[in-house]
Amino acid sequence: MTETKARTITLHGRTVVGGKASATALVTTQTISGWGGINERDGSVIELHHELNGQSFAGKVLVFPGAKGSSGWSAYFHMCRLNGTAPAAMIFTRMTTKIALGAVVTRVPTVTDLDGDPFELIETGDLVEVDADTGKVTITKSRD
Repeated sequence: MTETKARTITLHGRTVVGGKASATALVTTQTISGWGGINERDGSVIELHHELNGQSFAGKVLVFPGAKGSSGWSAYFHMCRLNGTAPAAMIFTRMTTKIALGAVVTRVPTVTDLDGDPFELIETGDLVEVDADTGKVTITKSRD
């Protein structure tokens, strides 16, 4: 991890799905359920007691621990891709078969195993550039 003068932090991690994307971050420390937890038509979290309930991850860099629930998780995120409501990129911390398959079918740049804690370093609203081809994540802080 490197940090430049006040506002930019660079992390390095492991590529799950290659590609590049840049968007604002949407961060949650809670896992996300696919089936019954998201609305694939608008990319919003609909799980009642989730901290992101009612918020959309469409076009954002979704920072979260990973998937929970059944193997249907990947199908719902695949539908988000088909509907144009998928995240721009994903950063997660807990590798499971559900999240790995979900990342592959969603086809967005995805990284894991960062050299810094994304929940301490990335806040909702920060600009996050994900270069999953190299495993590089650059965070431009929205607040000092």
